[in-house]
Amino acid sequence: MTTHAVGKFTINSWHENPYQEIEGGGKLTKATVRQRFEGDIVGEGTVEYLMAYPGDGTANFVGFTRIVGSVGGKSGSFILQCAGSFEAGLAKSDWFVVRGSGTDGLKGLCGRGGYVATHETVSLTLDYEIV
Repeated sequence: MTTHAVGKFTINSWHENPYQEIEGGGKLTKATVRQRFEGDIVGEGTVEYLMAYPGDGTANFVGFTRIVGSVGGKSGSFILQCAGSFEAGLAKSDWFVVRGSGTDGLKGLCGRGGYVATHETVSLTLDYEIV
């Protein structure tokens, strides 16, 4: 049975460094971000993003987030794989639970969802099962 989780996260730290400059003002960067999750997902997350800025004020990113905490009251850790974009002050990402990444009470966790974020708020979803 699939459960629909909702919540939010706050960013505790963001460290981003360019690793390649692109003609026309673009760049490629790597960012390490620490997050705190609240709602149906509770815990601490660390994400590594690879980001592409084409120089027009937008960005695309991919990353892996490891969350240590609980989902629906079951404790453990798991990894989310995400892909998203940033445009006009809005970041959107789709994500899914990496198969086999759940530990302890989250062993067998699978699911997908995503988030929408402005500079002020983040709302997230995860439709999940533990099999």
